[in-house]
Amino acid sequence: MSGFCSGSALKRRPVFTMLAICALFVSILVQGVPAWSQASWSVVGPAGGDARAFAAVPGQPSHLFLGTTNSWIYESMDGGASWHRLAKLGPSDGLIVDHILVEAGSPSTMFAAAWRADSADGGLWISHDLGRSWSEAPGLRGQSIRAFTQAPSDHRVLYAGTLEGVFRSGDAGKTWTLISPRDSHEIHEIESLAVDPADPDVVYAGTWHLPWKTSNAGKSWRSIKKGLIVDSDVFSIVVDPEMPRVIYLSACSGIYKSDSAGLLFRKIQGIPSSARRTRVLKQDPSNREIVYAGTTEGLFKTENGGKTFKRMTAPDVIVNDVYIDPLNPEHVLLATDRGGVLASNDGGLQFKASNTGFSQRKVVALLVDKRSPNRLFAGVVNDKTFGGVFVSTDGGASWSQTGEGLDGRDVFALAQASDGTVLAGTNHGIFALDSSSRDSNSGKSIGSPSAGPADASAWKPMNTIANMEMKTVTRKLYGTRVNTETQVKAPVVELNSRVYALDLSSKVWLAATDVGVLTSRDQGATWQGGPVLGAVDYQSIAVHNGWIVAARPSGVAESTDGGVTWMPLLTPQMLTRIHRIAFSPDGTLWLGSREGVYFSRNKGKNWMWIERLPFRDVDDLYYDSTLRKVLVSSQASDQVYGIDPKTLKWQWWQTGYRIALIRGAGNRLLAASLDDGVVEQPWAAGMETAAGEPDHRNSVSSDYER
Repeated sequence: MSGFCSGSALKRRPVFTMLAICALFVSILVQGVPAWSQASWSVVGPAGGDARAFAAVPGQPSHLFLGTTNSWIYESMDGGASWHRLAKLGPSDGLIVDHILVEAGSPSTMFAAAWRADSADGGLWISHDLGRSWSEAPGLRGQSIRAFTQAPSDHRVLYAGTLEGVFRSGDAGKTWTLISPRDSHEIHEIESLAVDPADPDVVYAGTWHLPWKTSNAGKSWRSIKKGLIVDSDVFSIVVDPEMPRVIYLSACSGIYKSDSAGLLFRKIQGIPSSARRTRVLKQDPSNREIVYAGTTEGLFKTENGGKTFKRMTAPDVIVNDVYIDPLNPEHVLLATDRGGVLASNDGGLQFKASNTGFSQRKVVALLVDKRSPNRLFAGVVNDKTFGGVFVSTDGGASWSQTGEGLDGRDVFALAQASDGTVLAGTNHGIFALDSSSRDSNSGKSIGSPSAGPADASAWKPMNTIANMEMKTVTRKLYGTRVNTETQVKAPVVELNSRVYALDLSSKVWLAATDVGVLTSRDQGATWQGGPVLGAVDYQSIAVHNGWIVAARPSGVAESTDGGVTWMPLLTPQMLTRIHRIAFSPDGTLWLGSREGVYFSRNKGKNWMWIERLPFRDVDDLYYDSTLRKVLVSSQASDQVYGIDPKTLKWQWWQTGYRIALIRGAGNRLLAASLDDGVVEQPWAAGMETAAGEPDHRNSVSSDYER
């Protein structure tokens, strides 16, 4: 088998003419897949992201499982100090694994209940080898499962709460029956479930609009809303294992307690009214007076059965689940949005990040330092104060957060100038990394949720737009008043829009934004520009020897005078959406689109299409000067490939992850993934193997217009 996937010849295709454009199509034949291209890529961080649910092996409190938002389950063998990927629930992404349960009677059996955020879909998966492999339970296929529990007194009895209602299994998940009224206008959209510790037929169900109870496994139901504020979503229900008449319940309107098995609830004071969503309640197994409340504004704790609560974390921590070690109740874990897993060894007084091996970051920007390939910058989205930009100085082995000054903005673009200056393009403007922060590794790792992001003044705004405009002035000329036009400074405005791409490779810095194209001739101190050819929403920009090309989804513009004036650049007629443009050193212009990869060697007069590549819906392409390849990726694929711009030979790699973009770092590849942070190519699969590639020479037909 050859060392890469290559093409031996260019097939001649029909010529398509659009105005003055001749489009020739390049067909590259795949001759083989290298074995090393299928080797597993590995996650290198940044650690953290969204963590959803914990479960422990009964009798082994250090053996833990963790659910995520992208169908994966992680495992820890050391009480949450470190994690590793264990298995994925089915082939698709996007399952939110909110409930994991390890069978007490048969610890090798596990259940994982999931739902999707983008549809009323989900299901239940069952494993009989402690999570290594999973199969979907037919009886709940397609059900959006929001609650899942097991009867403490009979492990064969399981309950699942879905958008449709409450389901019951009496045979350990083999078959399922809907036990809530099928056409009920009340008992549906089940968000929480709890079962009486002594009677498996007594079930409490919390819906998106108040709680219900059955004492006969669903034959009849009654509302238990007395004392609750009307129409409260019920997120969590806890039944005291020793005194089952004591019920704790959390809702949008606060936390409630019942001493009468739900006949009457009273609201517990101490949780601020702004913390409307208490997502989880957990009772200390060794001290029933201690209850933890995980809210959208931090973790709260009561040590007196709910009489008073105290906040234990900063308010920016969103808690999805709480784990209390039954052998050491001082050891508490939190599954959080954005911050991953937080751990405490003093009953919640102090927390620190515990995310070694766990990365669920959505990385959409990745920069390799030009002076040192081991220095990496990763820009993330959706993580607010837990996000921003992460920096690694050791090739991804460790990361520090550099988010101060970004104020929780999403980072969509990163670029570096020749002097080392790093700019970040965000959803609200452009920011520069201070030289003091850039030259020293002063960033702190995310630790206690009360600790702020690293570097007190790491990023500074570079958002001044100072344009010139034409103004009509009345003057006297030879005794006659005449109107003349003169160029004057326009009012200065601040850029507060999304920045899609940056190019700092020339003296004129470039930014593609949703208000148009911006240029800077003073290293970002001021910017000029705006709509180009009457259009905004430019998403890619590149420059080569003074020729600037900017792309929006429906067209491309070019400038040869530093962005002062623009002209349309003709592109192949069959394009329906353009995503990215880039130059290779010889001036070849590359274009990534929904239809695949195109290139032009004569400034857009003729275009060629590379056919038969692993995918066509190209979201990103980038010329890597070290690897001397055009690197191509698609958010819809876990494959990436590199094209030699001279020979048009290409090779591809299977990463195992959904990829936003790919970059070279020395003799290896790094990719920004949509769910798992930065992933790296196995070291054994370095690009240096190109020396062993067969010498297939590709050439275009002799009548190709050059």
